[in-house]
Amino acid sequence: MWKKVMVLLPMAFVAGRTVATEPGKALQSPVEANMATDVQVAAPRLPAPEGAIALPEPDQVWIDKKRGLVMVDGYVSLREGYLEMFACPAGTKEHESVVAVYSRAQVVHAALLAIGAEPGHPVRFQPKFSPPTGALVLVEVRWRDPQGNWQSVQAQQWVLDASNNQVMTQPWVFAGSGFWQDPTTGKQYYQADSGDLICVSNFSTAMLDIPIESSQSDDQRTFVANTKVIPPLGTPVRLVLKPKKAKGRKGKVTGDR
Repeated sequence: MWKKVMVLLPMAFVAGRTVATEPGKALQSPVEANMATDVQVAAPRLPAPEGAIALPEPDQVWIDKKRGLVMVDGYVSLREGYLEMFACPAGTKEHESVVAVYSRAQVVHAALLAIGAEPGHPVRFQPKFSPPTGALVLVEVRWRDPQGNWQSVQAQQWVLDASNNQVMTQPWVFAGSGFWQDPTTGKQYYQADSGDLICVSNFSTAMLDIPIESSQSDDQRTFVANTKVIPPLGTPVRLVLKPKKAKGRKGKVTGDR
């Protein structure tokens, strides 16, 4: 499927237009339906980024090939408590994610591919722990304060390491998630669409993950929301993803042992 996506998206840029990852495909799953509903009712909305190409609605994703950026809009979904995600698709895991975005994870994945990001592999737990790998991806959060002024921070600033109460320092890598095939229908599902978009606990289904061992067990979770710096619930936000392209092996965290 990703070969198809990679071909379609660059062709759209050359032609000065955009196309869906699968033209004509309707949103059908419960997750996709929730996301579409949230997009329709969300208010207020941030203005579209200048100089970027919008991917088809209802996914709120833009690509800026010149600057090597992917932008995806969402809202603050959680301000307190332990985290498994930093960001999830709307309608999935808002109860453990600081931000929910108006996009399927597979669309964000395709957009990263279109600007040259190289996926690695998700975490492996057997036969022994192997961290997720892939291109380093910087994640910035932008929003407007009550006065209408733009604010911006690195996403790590909204996450605390519970072991020392310090701001999270780990980067994110483009692990790339994977597909699951329904044995009954034969239909394929992109696994990160279920919620695992930008993770702070390791998931074998993660699209972006951190390249260290980070448990998802309730009594061992490492990260919590940095409540004092996160704006109010429902605040519209824009995530800006900037992959650090590898030169040889630079700019890429392998995690292989």
